[in-house]
Amino acid sequence: MTLTRDELSKKNFNYTFGDLCLLHEALTHSSFANESAGRGQSNERLEFLGDAVLELCITEELFARYPDANEGQLTTFRAMLVNEAVLADLTRKLRIDQALLLGRGEENQGGRHRQALLSDAFEALLGAVFLDGGYATAKEWVVEQFADLWPKQVEVTVEKDHKTKLQELTQQNFRDRPSYVLEGSSGPEHERTFHVLLKLPSGDEFRSSGSSVKKAEQNAAKQALMFLKNS
Repeated sequence: MTLTRDELSKKNFNYTFGDLCLLHEALTHSSFANESAGRGQSNERLEFLGDAVLELCITEELFARYPDANEGQLTTFRAMLVNEAVLADLTRKLRIDQALLLGRGEENQGGRHRQALLSDAFEALLGAVFLDGGYATAKEWVVEQFADLWPKQVEVTVEKDHKTKLQELTQQNFRDRPSYVLEGSSGPEHERTFHVLLKLPSGDEFRSSGSSVKKAEQNAAKQALMFLKNS
């Protein structure tokens, strides 16, 4: 099976391609490409590109939609939206699954229904939209596909981070702020661990570590909060 130019032109997926070759590539699974030499490359490169575009689009939209949400909440929201199950459902909703070009073996093994394969296909199509229409167009397409999935504003409960809570508590109890000192870091360059010393106005000290200075400070503040609440 292959798709003629006329058949491709009728497959909209809520976007009209100027370059139908990109659409054909987005729909071509590696199993089909391997069995059909000379009929184009698989969608793996587009899936790689689409994965990055999707994360940026979702992150940017969440940042704009929820100005009061903290980093942890935004990360949680993104994880709720960008995962295999959600992307596979969107793939079926757009009927991308019905248009995928699969090799005979993959087809016979139920590949057309595998979440991982469908998730990759969604990202490949997005990669093709990005190349065909640019980032603004790709972002608009993503926002439209996720229209019913964005967390409702009423679900957003703004929770103060540990450092903020600790500062408010020490201001209240000691009329002073805690201080943070970076004591050093360890580990390989690509995977550093940072070590922080937190000093309370009372003289109590707490040490903690994290994959960033910010996370190390938050971890130390969490310890201090627990100490103050139990004192």
